[in-house]
Amino acid sequence: MVQQYGAVLTTATDATVGDSESSALLAGGAAPLVHQKQGHASMLSSVSNLTNTIMGSGMLTFPLAMASSGIIPGILTCIFSGCIGAFGLYLLSLSARRAPHRSSSFFAIAQLTFPQAAIFVDAAIAIKCFGVSISYLIIIKSLMPNVVESLYHDLTSPDTNPPAWALSGRNWITLIMFILVPLASFRRLDSLRHASYVVLFSVVYLLAIVIICYFNPLEGTAPAGGIHLIHFTPNFISTFPVQVFAFTCAQNLFPIFNELKTNSQQRMNIVIGTSIGSAIVVYEVIALFGYLTFGSNVGANIIAMYPSTSIFIAVGQLAIVLLIMFSYPLQVQPCRNCLDKIFHVGTPIKVSISDNDDGIVDEDHAVADMSPLKHTLLTAAITGVGFIVAYFVNDLQMVLSFVGTTGSTTISFILPGLLFWKISRDDPSMSRTLNKAALALAGYGCCVFVFWYVTLYYCLKRRGLKSFQQLGVQHLPNFQSLRKFVPLMEGPVKYTYI
Repeated sequence: MVQQYGAVLTTATDATVGDSESSALLAGGAAPLVHQKQGHASMLSSVSNLTNTIMGSGMLTFPLAMASSGIIPGILTCIFSGCIGAFGLYLLSLSARRAPHRSSSFFAIAQLTFPQAAIFVDAAIAIKCFGVSISYLIIIKSLMPNVVESLYHDLTSPDTNPPAWALSGRNWITLIMFILVPLASFRRLDSLRHASYVVLFSVVYLLAIVIICYFNPLEGTAPAGGIHLIHFTPNFISTFPVQVFAFTCAQNLFPIFNELKTNSQQRMNIVIGTSIGSAIVVYEVIALFGYLTFGSNVGANIIAMYPSTSIFIAVGQLAIVLLIMFSYPLQVQPCRNCLDKIFHVGTPIKVSISDNDDGIVDEDHAVADMSPLKHTLLTAAITGVGFIVAYFVNDLQMVLSFVGTTGSTTISFILPGLLFWKISRDDPSMSRTLNKAALALAGYGCCVFVFWYVTLYYCLKRRGLKSFQQLGVQHLPNFQSLRKFVPLMEGPVKYTYI
């Protein structure tokens, strides 16, 4: 069955072998030859971009998460969270095949399932990605002066200080925007593969730090506390959400599906499995070696636990900045694409709702439909407004925690489950067990949503506050002390504990 929403079919007289569909009869006449654009992204590029989207500076919090429960529960909860995240991505990849040819998106799938809510779905994703992108800039602004100071002292003399301009976070984000804006302007996710390679190198460097410093502790390293196989503490309530949201990347699953060359389900499964699997391994290694090094004395940022007098550690701090910096474009792109769908609401599209249909579907990539002018204006608006907010504001944790947590829960669990459940409910070829599992995933997302806000309320009570309103503007400058207990942003948080 094919639902057509008034889309105009296009012809291609120069279609090549493998790039066209079979002809069909339309309105009694011969159908035109339809050209289908194909993806050109490699498996390595797709895995790198998805892995980069997953891994953020929140990985540095995993030793604390393990300390709050012990080694065995820490390992198991990380694996569990990764498997749940992978299942959500798998459901999205199955749903993507019902959208127009290589034009899959949350909006396109929502048009098939909950058409009245499609615009709200994209709005939620756009807000979430925009909030995360701002948090990246704020973190870069706060980290760069410390990184510069550490590197300067290690490379010169501890008695000399770097120039005053180099210690200004505002100067650094202004300079860095000259790098980030061109990267954020790329239409294709595949164009960001080289930036993702840099991020993965930074991750490897951070892994080297925690492993080497375990076997060869640096002079001045704090003594280790107690180490337990199983030891739950009250902090487990606030650190568990860090693991749950550490695998958020669903906003870029559809672009990867659209751009991957030969995007069969088997190849998509490899991309998803490799990305999630790599993230699990990285998180487990950092958590285990960080916890074994410092035990119960481990802090929320494992890199900050090592003496910064070593150039080895100073470069590690720079690696964190690079990791955050080159992850920024991966938030801008889905934000721009969602805004494009919102501004095009009501535009006729044509959708195939069954893999077995012989109908003709839309040929263009979703991102390719955006005019150069609109692409430029949206990119300028996202990066410009984000820069202005980050330049003048130092503390948006409370606002961003709500935006990131709500958005991450929605796109990682609730939407994948609901969309696939609805789209496969009346499909006899689809497993009923898988259909029910999708609904269970949506229910799990709702539970996580409630759990996070209960956790936040619990943490506020620990600080002696009676309501969320008491964390108003007047309290934000003192919010730093609450970071130890409250996971924030991008699920509660990729950037919390820096």
